Amino acid sequence: MTPERFDRIREVLTARQPDLTVLMERVNKTHNFSAILRNCDAVGILSAHAVVPDKGIDLHHATSAGTAQWVQVRTHDDTGSAVQALRDEGFTILAAHVSDRAVDYREVDYTRPTALMMGAELYGISDEGLEAADQHVVVPMRGFVRSLNVSVATALLLFEAHRQRSAAGMYDASRLDPATFDKLLFEWTYPREARIFRERAEPYPALAEDGSWAEGISST
Repeated sequence: MTPERFDRIREVLTARQPDLTVLMERVNKTHNFSAILRNCDAVGILSAHAVVPDKGIDLHHATSAGTAQWVQVRTHDDTGSAVQALRDEGFTILAAHVSDRAVDYREVDYTRPTALMMGAELYGISDEGLEAADQHVVVPMRGFVRSLNVSVATALLLFEAHRQRSAAGMYDASRLDPATFDKLLFEWTYPREARIFRERAEPYPALAEDGSWAEGISST
């Protein structure tokens, strides 16, 4: 681990937003699922949520660009439990859906705790999800098509959130509590060693400013 690489990891972790997330409701195409995770990483999302399709989902490595290492995916059995988990954490839930109650996605305040609910490509968000959402948002369309590809739509919404949060200074300093920051910093910097420490039920060592730590570790 070079000091330059460590500095980059620490810089990215510092910008992570614990109160901005995406809930993918049965997004069933692997390239779209992976592309959404890549969008999440790009705007500093710490963890994403997914109601997994009945047949499961696999990440498309070429599309995700390895972001599964940096963006945790929390899975849920159904929409109801996913929504409840997000509400328990204080999130406002926005459903990307064309409806009479939908507002332009740029009119929403994304500086509050926000979860974007995105639906499957063919069917969109379920009736249960639409009913549970606090607000529907829409990307205005000028052509004949009524909607964008789900990963493209997610990118637009997330970068509007990024714009608002950048203007509010929400990327300027870490918004994670120190214990969580230090834990993730070690896991991101030394994933193999972190796994060994967890298997041994031992605490992670403290990292120096250059990313080094005092004691070595054996994989045996």
